[in-house]
Formats: sequence, structure tokens, C-alpha cells
Amino acid sequence: MTQCNIDFSPLFRSSIGYDHLSRMMDAALVGAKTAPNYPPYNIEKNGDNQYRITMAVAGFSEGELDLTQKDNMLIVTGQKMKDPSEGCDAACGTEVKYLHRGIGTRNFESKFQLADHVRITSAQLKDGLLNISLLREVPEEKKPRSIKIESAAA
Repeated sequence: MTQCNIDFSPLFRSSIGYDHLSRMMDAALVGAKTAPNYPPYNIEKNGDNQYRITMAVAGFSEGELDLTQKDNMLIVTGQKMKDPSEGCDAACGTEVKYLHRGIGTRNFESKFQLADHVRITSAQLKDGLLNISLLREVPEEKKPRSIKIESAAA
């Protein structure tokens, strides 16, 4: 397998302060080959500045999930605790032998790169789906503004 190196430097010659864009592009190129597919998730845009990440985490309880925001990175971790009743039936009289085990119970860590000024507003676990609501709040001083052009005094 050959690794492809792409030089994006011509794209950044006319930009100032966007060196994080280069890092994001590099991460996207590497991540496309090694991106984990467990647990499955959706990313939705619900308005101009509202987003939601929905992750299918069937079998995980609230205590087994952890959300952490560090800088512009959202890290969702699922750490499955060993169930003392696992491996035995409801009466716990006989051991259960699975013919097919399709509900995932393995630990996971998913990382999401967040844009500047995006914060998590809520997280809810319902019906095996973890819904993470995000809001992009651009500070007033960062919003576009009109600049008046004055003529030079004669």
C-alpha cells in the first residue's frame, strides 16, 4: 500500500492564521482509511447554527458513556462494564450460549473535530441512541462587519 502525500501549501499562501486547516486536511486524508465504523452515527444540521450527532449505542447505559470536550475536539467514550448476570439466563440457573451476538458490547472511542465557537448544549440517551446537541455561537466581534471607506483629505 502506497501513501500519497499532497502538498496544500499553494492553497495557504493567501490565508493568514489558518494553519489548523492544513492539520484538519491531513487528518481527514489519514482518517478516511482508518476511520472507525463503530458505533454508527449521524451528523445533522438542524438550523443555521444548530447541529446534532446521533450515535447508536444500544446496550450502553448512561454510566458507561462519557463525553469530553477538549479544545475543538469532542470525545465520546463507551466503556462497557462487566454485567454480573452476563452468561446466565433470567433465573441464572443455566449458562447462556449465544448462537449469534449482533448487539455490540465492545468499548469504543469516537472523536469529532468541532469548528471554532461550537459548544455542546445537551446530551440525551433514549432508546439506545445518544443525541448530542451542538450550537455554534460566533462572538459579536468575530461576525462580519461593514467598514466605512473615507476619502483622503485634499
